Amino acid sequence: MQEKLILIGNGMAGIRTLEELLKLEPERYQITVFGAEPHPNYNRIMLSPVLAGEKTLNDIILNDRDWYAENHIQLITGDPVVRIDRTRREVVTQSGASAHYDRLLLATGSNPFIIPIPGHDKQGVIGFRDIADVEAMLSAAQTHAKAVVIGGGLLGLEAANGLLKNGMDVTVVHLLDSLMERQLDKPASALLKTSLEERGLHFMMEAQTAEILGDERVTGVRFADGAELAADLVVMAVGIRPNIQLAQAAGIHCERGIVVNDTLQTFDPRVYAVGECVQHRQTCYGLVAPLFDQAKVAANHLANLGIARYEGSVTSTKLKVTGIDLFSVGDFNEAEGDETLVLQDPGAGVYKKLVLRDDKIKGAVLYGDTLDGAWYFQLMREGSSITDFRHTILFGQHDLGDAGHGDETRVAALGNEAEICGCNGVCKGEIVDAIVKKGLFTLEEVRAHTKASSSCGSCTGLVESILASTVGQGYTAAPSKKPLCGCTEYSHDEIIQAIKQHQLKDMDVVRQFCEWKTPDGCATCRPALNYYLLANWPGEYQDDAQSRFINERAHGNIQKDGTYSVVPRMFGGLCSPADLRAIADACEKYDVPEMKVTGGQRIDLFGVKKADLPAMWKDLSTAGLVSGHAYGKALRTVKTCAGKNWCRFGTQDSTGLGVQLEQMTWGSWMPHKFKMAVSGCPRNCAEATIKDFGVVCVDSGYELHVGGNGGIKVRVTDLLCKVETEQQVLEYSAAFIQKYREEARYLERTAPWVERVGLQYVKDALFDQTQREALHERFLYSQQFAQIDPWKERAEGAEKHEFEKIEIAA
Repeated sequence: MQEKLILIGNGMAGIRTLEELLKLEPERYQITVFGAEPHPNYNRIMLSPVLAGEKTLNDIILNDRDWYAENHIQLITGDPVVRIDRTRREVVTQSGASAHYDRLLLATGSNPFIIPIPGHDKQGVIGFRDIADVEAMLSAAQTHAKAVVIGGGLLGLEAANGLLKNGMDVTVVHLLDSLMERQLDKPASALLKTSLEERGLHFMMEAQTAEILGDERVTGVRFADGAELAADLVVMAVGIRPNIQLAQAAGIHCERGIVVNDTLQTFDPRVYAVGECVQHRQTCYGLVAPLFDQAKVAANHLANLGIARYEGSVTSTKLKVTGIDLFSVGDFNEAEGDETLVLQDPGAGVYKKLVLRDDKIKGAVLYGDTLDGAWYFQLMREGSSITDFRHTILFGQHDLGDAGHGDETRVAALGNEAEICGCNGVCKGEIVDAIVKKGLFTLEEVRAHTKASSSCGSCTGLVESILASTVGQGYTAAPSKKPLCGCTEYSHDEIIQAIKQHQLKDMDVVRQFCEWKTPDGCATCRPALNYYLLANWPGEYQDDAQSRFINERAHGNIQKDGTYSVVPRMFGGLCSPADLRAIADACEKYDVPEMKVTGGQRIDLFGVKKADLPAMWKDLSTAGLVSGHAYGKALRTVKTCAGKNWCRFGTQDSTGLGVQLEQMTWGSWMPHKFKMAVSGCPRNCAEATIKDFGVVCVDSGYELHVGGNGGIKVRVTDLLCKVETEQQVLEYSAAFIQKYREEARYLERTAPWVERVGLQYVKDALFDQTQREALHERFLYSQQFAQIDPWKERAEGAEKHEFEKIEIAA
């Protein structure tokens, strides 16, 4: 027989608890919901957009009446519970109806605080808490002109913005000297105030309201200093108070709120409470995200699972005013022992401030550019050290090599546990899982399945970026449990581990072991599996050319007109007269329309017909030239400067060292393209500090740098270490490359890989002599099978079908 569960309060926290409960034990309870308002559950935090005319009531309904019926929930609206009889375990409503319960869930929310000054009860003085308040404000805007909003906090500014959009002359009255002082520091507050003034809002700062003027209806406001301000409408937005009257009357222990333990149970073991009415560990929460955390825990215990605990929440704040980007989290007021990092560009309207304690984020304030707020929030919650990237952290999370896709890949670089939608407590992993498993392609579909972006909408850009990176051609370069593709539930990391631990050496075996849903895989997983097998079993696995992209199959970069470019390798940027003659002869023989010197110190031959490639390669191979792999996920170039042999500033033989590095590494397949450089002195002419692996020569030896990236978003390398000899440079470089080859995800550049695993992790591996030597040895072993010139092979007839013209009979 089903137990009876009664929920008092038809708001977001209570209904979210029921949603979580239905996932766990859908048949356990006969559920009845009592709501004071006449509406089904709606999104209370979207009242501001409704007031601003951007949404309607129907737009913000979260659970319509059909949802209650489909889940066999009895919904009673407009008849609030007025008494709880704990002895008889029943509730009594305003109409006199009663209902029995076995378990009771209180979610009575909060009430707006109305300042008890003379005139506070006049017509036209309201709070801002529910749809009725919004309807009253909209009605006033139709017939009156002047509004005063008391309170320059989050809610007050949103109310003021909505009234302004409805044509009212709005003045915000605030007791302190800066707006949103609980969420912003003074510089960010000043930027916000300036932006709102430009929109037409007026402000009276450090003003204490003393009296509401008027007879029956408000006509103005008088302040403590005697000044007066005309007003037809006064909105009090100075805070909320937990609604605990019903619980108090029933003898349930309350202080500022209904006191609960870590299971959200009150002092009556049959009664649970969630939401703004609750006091947990001396704290009451007024934001939605903590309430949803509570809902999951309460549902867990109502389902008798008994394994979840609520230990409090760290909250973040976003302002729901269209066109204003603002984010804050944690404690942003520095104390003794704290450090502060600040980026400020008043002209661009950008302000970023991070408060650090022991190289860990303690608080953050962002204004104007808030995209990295989720990342900072994640770092703060996890207590992650920012030591390795504190010099760049204010510029955001780096996921590079992403020309034209900055916002998308910055979001793609977040881990699965990063919170994207604070209103609904939705993490990135939930969104990605829904997109992949349910085949979602639009923002509306993501909202329907996950609720992300369905509340205040401030995370819409983040959700759209996740959608683009997941279903598009992008890749995720951060820790996640995102499946490699739709063919499997296993992630990149899980597949790599399975290949290593279970010695899987064939693509079919991997697909069978990892429970592939499709027998032959797809265009996403086949290249990745081919690489992982090749990287782990270089002497045993046979490269599958058909699992490579066209550029790698044809060993040339396909151009926009269907022709190919050919780039011969020039070790360390060196060439001989014979090399140049061979290249010139090939260009004339095969009618190459254009030659160009590249930034990697090579010569690119454009416009080569696909059918001519094997013959051209044969001529170049005969002259001693090999493929430059300019088309592949492989070692591209080792750029060098003149070095001490010619340059008066050179400290070491950078050119000679670059040649050695390229001779050791050419031909090696990588998760992504890989570039190296050797600069002969700290003037860094070879740009070694924006390469995947860079060497800067100094008088005492060599600085080794890793994880750099050029392109549209430049990422400067991290200093790995300093060594004294060329042999050490070769060993460290090979060890770093092999570590990257074995552990990075396919299509992950070294920059995001280093940031994902942490520079210290890389150092720990390479500074351990045993690990370093083993990595070095494995790399050299793999090169035995990699350093076979693909041009020469194809010139001799390999993969002949790839370059033949297909004749179609008439």
